[in-house]
Amino acid sequence: MAQNPTPASLDAAHATPKPRNQWLDVWDQFKTHKGAMAGLIFFVFIILAVYLGPFLWTLDPTHIDIRARNTGPSWAHPFGADQLGRDMLARMLSGGRVSISVGLTAMGLSLIVGTFIGVLAGYWKRLDGLLMRLTDLFLALPLLPLLLVIIMLFRDPLRAMFGLEIGIFMLIVFVIGITSWMQTARIVRGDVLALKEREYVLAARSIGTPSRRVVSRHILPNIMSPIMVSATLGIANAIITESALSFLGLGFPPDYPTWGRLLFDAKDMIQQYPERVIWPGVAISLTVLSVNYIGDGLRDALDPRIRGR
Repeated sequence: MAQNPTPASLDAAHATPKPRNQWLDVWDQFKTHKGAMAGLIFFVFIILAVYLGPFLWTLDPTHIDIRARNTGPSWAHPFGADQLGRDMLARMLSGGRVSISVGLTAMGLSLIVGTFIGVLAGYWKRLDGLLMRLTDLFLALPLLPLLLVIIMLFRDPLRAMFGLEIGIFMLIVFVIGITSWMQTARIVRGDVLALKEREYVLAARSIGTPSRRVVSRHILPNIMSPIMVSATLGIANAIITESALSFLGLGFPPDYPTWGRLLFDAKDMIQQYPERVIWPGVAISLTVLSVNYIGDGLRDALDPRIRGR
C-alpha cells in the first residue's frame, strides 16, 4: 500500500539548492591551473619574506663592516657581504620591499588611470576619439627615453620637497604608472563597448537611470575580469621597469637598495663575485614569472567559457 508523502518529504523535494558563490567557482577553476598555484605560493612567500623578514633578520642593510667585506656565504652572512661589508641578505630583503612596493603602487595608479579613460571612451561616444588618440600618442612615445627625461627633470625638485627616499619613490611610481595605463584603457574600452549594448544596460537607461549609476552598478562589476588580469601584468611590468631604471643608476640612491640597484652595484664585480648578480637577478625573474602565471590563471578562471569545464 503506497504511503502518502509527508510535508517534510515534500519540502525536501521542492527545496532549491543554495546558489553557489561565483568567486568560489573562480577559485575552484584557479586551483586547477598548476602554474598559477605555484606562482601564487611563491609570490605570497616573497611578500611575507620582504615585509616580515626584517623582523627576523635584524641586520641593518646599510651597516658597514669592513672586516666582512667581499666575504662569501656564512652563518653570519648567509648571502655573503658586498664590497663595503654590508649584509647581502638584509639588502635583498630591503630591496625586495622597495621593488614590490613600487610595483604594487605603480600598478594601482596605472589601473585607476587606464580604467577611468577606458570607461569614458567606451561609454561616452563623444569622448572616444579624443581619448583613444591620446592613448595612441602615449603608445607611440619611446618610453625609456621619456622615463629618463622625466626623472632627470623632476628628481631634484621632488627630493628637495619631500625628502630623498619619499621624493624618489613618488617620482618612480608616478613615472611608471603614467606610462603604463594604455593597455588597460584599450582592454576596458573594448569590454565597455560590448557591455553597454546588453539588454540590462539598455533597460536601465530606458527607465532614466543616470549614466553614473549605470556605470557603477552594471558596467564596472562586469569588467573586473580584464582589470584583475591587467593588474597582475602591471605588477610585473612595474617591477621590471623600476629594476631597469635602478640598474641605469637613475632610480633610488646607492644607500637605498632595490633589486635593480643591487644589480647595478654588482655588475663591475660579476666575474669575481657572480653570486651578487645571481641573487637579485633570480629574485626579479622568479617574482615576475610568478606574477605572470597568476595572471594566466586568473584569465582562465574568470573566463566564463572556460570556467566549469
